[in-house]
Amino acid sequence: MSGAGRRPSPSPRGRATGVHWWPGTTAVQPFNLDACLDLLERTPRLLYHWLGGLPDTWTMHNEGPDTWSPYDVLGHLVHGERTDWIARLEIVLSRRPDRLFPTFDRLAQFHESKGKTLADLLSEFSHVRADNLAKVRALRLTSTDLDRTGVHPRFGDVTARQLLAAWAAHDLDHVMQISRVMARQIGPAVGPWVDYLRILRQV
Repeated sequence: MSGAGRRPSPSPRGRATGVHWWPGTTAVQPFNLDACLDLLERTPRLLYHWLGGLPDTWTMHNEGPDTWSPYDVLGHLVHGERTDWIARLEIVLSRRPDRLFPTFDRLAQFHESKGKTLADLLSEFSHVRADNLAKVRALRLTSTDLDRTGVHPRFGDVTARQLLAAWAAHDLDHVMQISRVMARQIGPAVGPWVDYLRILRQV
């Protein structure tokens, strides 16, 4: 990758070790690897029971130009399982002097998912996620391991703990996105109830 070996400048919002919560909020619990893995284990089942068998009117529509459908989000999750979280964890835990992460292709699903059905992606996601969770559990990561760092192309130094927490939060972020995209397919039909439905209101 071009620029390998050079440490990127910190993010404009601060180094990755900083905390950027909304005003007035706090973290409700310290990082717990087992809890994150428990959540990550459930996401494929959640998406299978939620999206599997739904008509395309729910799963193939998006929010307009340059936005993603639930199908696209699922393809993105599959690509992340294959190229991002575990690949980066392996870099962090390696003894390489250069632990710079390759840049992640956020749009890879638009060519990788071609020809695949939603059922194909659900099955693929389930299998690759199970394999990845087995790899993490087999590592028996210690606190020292979780404090080891890699170099993100935008944020600079990040720890294994931050990477694994982000993996879980990334699932939640995209579950929220899928909810919003699907809700907006029927948004105009709810009439005045829009006042009570935050999912349909622009933030």
